[in-house]
Amino acid sequence: MDLWVLAILILAAYLIGALPSGMVIGALHGVDLRQHGSGKTGATNVSRVIGRRAALLVFVLDALKGALPVLIARLIDWHDPNIEAIAIGCTAVAALLGHVWSLWIRLFTGTWGGGRGVATAIGTMVAVNPWVALFGLLIGIPIIAISRYVSLGSILGVTAGSLLMVLLVFLQRLSPWLAVYALAAGGLVVVLHHDNIERLLKGTERKFSLKPGQPRQH
Repeated sequence: MDLWVLAILILAAYLIGALPSGMVIGALHGVDLRQHGSGKTGATNVSRVIGRRAALLVFVLDALKGALPVLIARLIDWHDPNIEAIAIGCTAVAALLGHVWSLWIRLFTGTWGGGRGVATAIGTMVAVNPWVALFGLLIGIPIIAISRYVSLGSILGVTAGSLLMVLLVFLQRLSPWLAVYALAAGGLVVVLHHDNIERLLKGTERKFSLKPGQPRQH
């Protein structure tokens, strides 16, 4: 029975993660985010194209998409602790994959779309282990504030949180299955920022501005 519940939960986690928060907020402002900025639907592109308030809303919604499925997995009375750990890790990864490659965007636009996964990864991490998430935020936020590179802070923050979770697994403080989640989530976020990494190395990455963005015209 647990395996059937797990399969349904993973599917639900993907579909929840795939909810296109950024696309919806962009549409309400008359903007198709895929045609502006980085073409992504995450909070960073929303900030640059629409503005800070819209970006904050998208960030919160994207984080909730990651946290909600994991919280549901934690509330279920699993008969096997290993299945519970697998459920937590798999739902977290499924929600993240849904955000990055949204089935809803595919169905309504004919193309795959989504964000780079940072907010959703943070949401999953908060639900999996709040202290690990806090550690990642304490690394990432100061880096963004000092360097004004959102991509750099995002990459290093998520990576730091992921590595701390792996360390806690090594110290036998967390289930080994959560190391799989941590490496998958951290690795995915880094890979999705490959173009940002290239620009950072070349010194051409765009810095974050405190000024609200304006929708670009075709």
